[in-house]
Amino acid sequence: MITLKHSYPAVSPEKATHEALLAKFQATVQRADIGFFRHTTDKSVAILAKTTARRFAHKKLLVHVGIGGSSLGPEMLLSALGVEDGKSVQFLNNIDADMLARQERRWVMPDTFFYIVSKSGGTAETLAALSIILKWLEKNSVSESQWKEHIVICTDPQKGELRQFAREHQLSCLDVPPSVGGRFSVLTDVGLFTAAWAGVNVDQLIHGAEAIKHQLLEASADKNILTLTAAWLEQQRAAGKTLTVLMPYSSLLKEFTAWWVQLWAESLGKDGKGLTPVMAYGASDQHSQMQLFMQGPADKTMIFLRTDVGNMDYPLASQIKLPGMQALAPFKLSQLMEAEYSGTLTALQESQRPLLDFAVGKVNAESLGGLIVFFESLTALVGVASGIDPFNQPGVEAGKKYAHEWLGRNRP
Repeated sequence: MITLKHSYPAVSPEKATHEALLAKFQATVQRADIGFFRHTTDKSVAILAKTTARRFAHKKLLVHVGIGGSSLGPEMLLSALGVEDGKSVQFLNNIDADMLARQERRWVMPDTFFYIVSKSGGTAETLAALSIILKWLEKNSVSESQWKEHIVICTDPQKGELRQFAREHQLSCLDVPPSVGGRFSVLTDVGLFTAAWAGVNVDQLIHGAEAIKHQLLEASADKNILTLTAAWLEQQRAAGKTLTVLMPYSSLLKEFTAWWVQLWAESLGKDGKGLTPVMAYGASDQHSQMQLFMQGPADKTMIFLRTDVGNMDYPLASQIKLPGMQALAPFKLSQLMEAEYSGTLTALQESQRPLLDFAVGKVNAESLGGLIVFFESLTALVGVASGIDPFNQPGVEAGKKYAHEWLGRNRP
């Protein structure tokens, strides 16, 4: 359950606005080619991911290979929910040779295996990483017939180079549904396999994703957090607020903002339009970016996420007589975070900076599943309400085209 605790200015869309937004959202998620909202309703959605993860449960290191949406979502899941003892996960998410060299030093046979993720099956960065991995396997005396013990593929169910590669070498192969775009794919096998192998309860993740949907389809204008938020963001955009700051007060949700940045930017930045995403997290960014948010250009909206119940806490009682430590002594660490949060919201409101204050309860698999679907749905609705297609990425495709042309011109 996600609760809108407070907004400044107040969120109060007219009934007609709410109904129009809700109708646009319903029409969007009912499209046959848009599957992110429907995908989790399939009871079998996580079965193959969990079954395949169990086949590799004896391994100690999973190297998840992907870029963009093929990596950011799974990274976010494990940053928030953790990895069980005795296992490690690396994310090979860039074509930086220096970083790859550091990562490779941790690869040990026979405990390491690789999860290769590409929706198209032809992503240049992912295929480059696969080439390096195959050379490493060869160097470690792993024959082609043994690749299936060390490689799992996730790609389009029918087509693409990786699907063909998996067929030829009898590799375990999971699916990226054709109707789910890469940046919306974290609750498909893209994220579920890595999460399941790491020990995350993916059934609870899916349950949370399903449970949030009644809030997003709520007919009452004052209870639907999706249309309330979309209407408020449109009001602020019309007033010149074109930057969106997402600031959770939880280190567990720090990578959630990185995942959201791609979702927001790649979906909404088109046709000369867009809301620029800004990553932040509390309380750390009170000591870096908050000065800008508080007194810099008045072009930002702030979306805060608070956790009502932490997973851990520490008392601050101390025998040390320093005045600052004695002032903190009656409290717990969570209460200091609450004070920082409350103080920041009050100061921003006094500075007339627009903000939304959401409570998400405790960070666990269920609440994270709900958060994911909420922000995916909000992204989709803000896009269609703005008259743009939030599901394509022509700017990205242009860059890929020119990169391939460069390779063609400079082929040795």
